[in-house]
Amino acid sequence: MKCPYCGYLEDKVIDSRPTDEYSAIRRRRECNRCMRRFTTYEKVESIPLMVIKKDKTRQPFDREKLINGLLRACEKRPVSVDTLEKLADEIELQILNSLKREITTKEIGEMVMARLKDIDEVAYVRFASVYRQFKDINTFMEELHKLLKENEKLKEDEQQEGNEQDGHK
Repeated sequence: MKCPYCGYLEDKVIDSRPTDEYSAIRRRRECNRCMRRFTTYEKVESIPLMVIKKDKTRQPFDREKLINGLLRACEKRPVSVDTLEKLADEIELQILNSLKREITTKEIGEMVMARLKDIDEVAYVRFASVYRQFKDINTFMEELHKLLKENEKLKEDEQQEGNEQDGHK
């Protein structure tokens, strides 16, 4: 560490302790040449996760924006805030684990929709209508028809599994 007083590059650490928030280490140092003391702080370097918006601008990932979007989609729906917090945690963790430093709003939106569909279908359609920017009632109806077909397929699959289990008894 370079001494701020004389510029000498060698010093010794006299004291080391965490900061009050435990977010950094405070080190008290003494220069080996001029014997003056100075303080340094050591903390983990974090590279911000950047979100690429539709207009190609970039801004730091903001978990609060994600939660606010979820809250709007789930307004007056039987979905707890804890559920939305967990959903936001899952999405944030998935993004961080991908080791990407940039992600598009499209990718985030798809992650939200994939999970929201299983939590509350009305909230899913609300989110999809904003996220996909439905231009008219037809595009809205197309999304509803897709959702209904998926539900029918799930019911058929469950019914088929039930029939197969009955046949093995």
